[in-house]
Amino acid sequence: MEVVKPVKRNILLNPGPATTSDAVKYAQVIPDICPREQEFVDVMTGVRKDLVKVVHGDPEKYTSVIFAGSGTIVQDVLVNSLVPEGKKIMVVNNGAYAARMVKIAKFYHIDCVDLQFSTTGLPDLAKVKKAIEEDKDIAVVAAVHHETGTGVLNPIREIGRMAHDNDCIFIVDTISTYGLRPIDIEEENIDFLMSSAQKGLAAMTGASWTVGNIKAIEKSKDYPTRSYYCNLFMQYDFFNRVGEMHFTPPVQTIYALARAIKEYFEEGEQNRWNRLQKCWEAIHKGLEQIGLESVIDKQIQGKLVVTIKAPDDGKFDFVTLHDYCFERGFTIYPGKMFGLKTFRLCNLGLISHCDIEDYFVTAKEAFKQMGYKLPIK
Repeated sequence: MEVVKPVKRNILLNPGPATTSDAVKYAQVIPDICPREQEFVDVMTGVRKDLVKVVHGDPEKYTSVIFAGSGTIVQDVLVNSLVPEGKKIMVVNNGAYAARMVKIAKFYHIDCVDLQFSTTGLPDLAKVKKAIEEDKDIAVVAAVHHETGTGVLNPIREIGRMAHDNDCIFIVDTISTYGLRPIDIEEENIDFLMSSAQKGLAAMTGASWTVGNIKAIEKSKDYPTRSYYCNLFMQYDFFNRVGEMHFTPPVQTIYALARAIKEYFEEGEQNRWNRLQKCWEAIHKGLEQIGLESVIDKQIQGKLVVTIKAPDDGKFDFVTLHDYCFERGFTIYPGKMFGLKTFRLCNLGLISHCDIEDYFVTAKEAFKQMGYKLPIK
């Protein structure tokens, strides 16, 4: 697509939405169209196939089901749709986004085993195994691949194996890894994963999806229907019969998503991951130069989010840092760890290590404005 006029480029180092290409932005500028027209049905069909392809899913075994909304809508869909009558969901909870699935289960009055661990470390797999084996009413195990609130990368392959060994469905929030880190859905023992357009694929907010096991979706037809709008089987069935979303789709967002998927395959899975790892390395180099430390051990970071311990000396003010950087084209985000003063730098979008280096030039000036001599001792 030819871009008529370049759009001001902001470097988003927040956990989503991510920095996008001009071509993705302009993909939304289309002639008005009714989403029930065959032209749009064809676009949706292509997008759904490609979403399975991104995670190397066998199209005979896996399909994608898209919903209109942010990533939380897919958490809602999977939690409320996949737990049979009288059964339980167990959430491996070591962060804010796992905790959100616990809250969703409670809102639907679904029996939930909330297996809590420290937000700064990995879950204890021995405790996970024991919990699954001892409670035969657990039918669904849920975990987060990469806790966006902290940057911890969880051992989902191992958790998935334990779930399958005990005949449980395994659902994984991959919202901040899909389209960023290479994922093979079957190798990782995932039955259902989640993602959202504004994260790894660097598209626009408003469309989210699951890639999931077809047989398990069809089996869920007989489970309690706890939501009308957010029912997995109903949306899947409508796609299969009509080729469309059951309710009005985010039309322009879907066109942008189709363009973003095209750019993903043009860049290549491994090339994208290599680019993002260089960004992560540049973040840690910049932190060292300023004299700041990450909260999470580098060995368990997913290399996509770095949570930084803020100085606790009375001089540091996150709003001052944010505003100084924002005025110069860089967006940063506060931390999501209760009781600890932190902020986050995320490398999720179409950015490079050069963008990170440019950010730290600006950040150093902001710290000096706050009265720091660098590096901070």
